[in-house]
Amino acid sequence: MNALNKLVAIALPALLLAGCEFGPKEQEQVGYRGTALVLISDPDSKAKVGEIPAPPYELTAEMISGDKSGTAYENVQVLGDVSVDEFNYLMQAMTTWVSPDGSDIPDAGCTYCHNPENMASDEKYTKVVARKMLQMTRKVNAEWVPHFAGQENAGVTCWTCHRGKPVPTYNWSTAVPDPGTLTGNKRGGNTPAQTVAYASLAYDPFTDYLAGKDNIRVGGKAFPTKASNASIQSTEKTYGLMMHMSQGLGVNCSFCHNSNNFAKWEDSRPQRVGAWYGIRMVRDINNNYITALGDIWPVNGKGPYGNRRGPHGDPLKVNCTTCHQGVNKPLGGYKMLKDYPALKGSYDAAPAAAPVVAAAPVAAPAAMPAETAAAASLQKPAA
Repeated sequence: MNALNKLVAIALPALLLAGCEFGPKEQEQVGYRGTALVLISDPDSKAKVGEIPAPPYELTAEMISGDKSGTAYENVQVLGDVSVDEFNYLMQAMTTWVSPDGSDIPDAGCTYCHNPENMASDEKYTKVVARKMLQMTRKVNAEWVPHFAGQENAGVTCWTCHRGKPVPTYNWSTAVPDPGTLTGNKRGGNTPAQTVAYASLAYDPFTDYLAGKDNIRVGGKAFPTKASNASIQSTEKTYGLMMHMSQGLGVNCSFCHNSNNFAKWEDSRPQRVGAWYGIRMVRDINNNYITALGDIWPVNGKGPYGNRRGPHGDPLKVNCTTCHQGVNKPLGGYKMLKDYPALKGSYDAAPAAAPVVAAAPVAAPAAMPAETAAAASLQKPAA
């Protein structure tokens, strides 16, 4: 073996062990010394945010206080409480967010949802879907505030997921385990997949955790106990979901967890509380808005709009990556919602309380960092 071959033989394993990701990394200590609470991030992740479209035009206070769209237009079922001017302002923005004029999308522009001969009619399925998604967006912004850590205007708009496309780039549908083959039935595992950051874990952790009602109850014990009797299968599925969340947000495990004890809530970072609410928010979206539309979603390959269902017939749904797209705050933390007050919810509605969930307040230990102690006032699960 010549010198060059020896050099390659030595350098190649080092590159593979480095994660095959070149470029500088940033690290930040976010906990006590010696607890390995260090965040590792890629400074280039900001480039993933892309350009955020500006509002169509300035929305003044006078425009917001004008005549209501529900009385001026026919068949306005969701935004009837906003003014005509604000309604038109939001419709123009939604066109840019979902089906921009001049794109190669069939019926791009207003006609993607509307019949130009009768804008009030509902014969296009896309209009029915858009109405349901507006209801969903308003609910997320009004009722799932704990996921956003209570930050004002830190909610979502259509752009957060769609980014100028009719179907968000990042979606999922149910994946049925491979049938028995010569090598045996792998039962949904041992097939490195993008859904779980190419780990050889259960490649569909979403059906049970982000659409079903399964709770994550893997406590990190070496052996099953009365407190934690999770099966190997549920443990692998849990880790698959965690790998997805890590990849989807562009963070490592210690973004939420204290590596001294992954299961212990009292020593976790406040971000873990937001993630707990986020899982339940995604379930709400998938079950009560996307799947609830039922047969409205076209069958694969039928019609001009392309696929809206997975190979097993269920609709394409959302997960953490759908909004976050590789950064821990969608759009790099840019608060688009401030420019679109109509998406915050009904103006005359009472302030929405946090969703009622089965959780109890957890008292903060005396030695807890200040930011974690502040988060302890939020409801947290026992495990």
